[in-house]
Amino acid sequence: MSFSDLFGSGEHTRNLGHFAAIVNLAAVDGEINEEEKEVLERLARKLDLHESEVLEVLKNPSKYPITAPYTTEKRLENLYDLLTVIFADHDMEEEEAFLLKKYAVGLGFSSETSKEIIERSIKILGGTLSFEDYKYLLDRK
Repeated sequence: MSFSDLFGSGEHTRNLGHFAAIVNLAAVDGEINEEEKEVLERLARKLDLHESEVLEVLKNPSKYPITAPYTTEKRLENLYDLLTVIFADHDMEEEEAFLLKKYAVGLGFSSETSKEIIERSIKILGGTLSFEDYKYLLDRK
C-alpha cells in the first residue's frame, strides 16, 4: 500500500468535503427528496467518490470540513454544484439560502462578494444551465 493510498489525495479530500456540504444543503429542509438524490448521485460520480464514501457522508456530513479550492473558477464550480442541488426541487428554502451564504464564505469569497454572486446566481439559474453557461452569464456585467 502506497503512502497516498493511506491518506488520500488532497483533491479527493476536498471532493469529500464539497460533497458533504452539498448533502448538508440537500438535507436542510428535511428529508432528501428524489430530485435531490438524483443530483447527489450525479455529483458523487463527477467527484469520483466511492459508494461507501457516499454512504458515510450521508450518515454524517458534518464530519467533513470544507477545503477551499485554489482557483476562483473551481470555487464558482463548487458553488454551482450546490445551486444545482438547491434548485433540484425548483425552490430555495430560507435555510438553504443561509447555508449557501456560509458555504460561499467557506470557499473563500468575501461576505460582500458571496452575496453578489448568490444574488446574480439566483437570477440566472433555475437549475437548468450548464456550468459553462452559468459562468459566462455570471461574468457578464
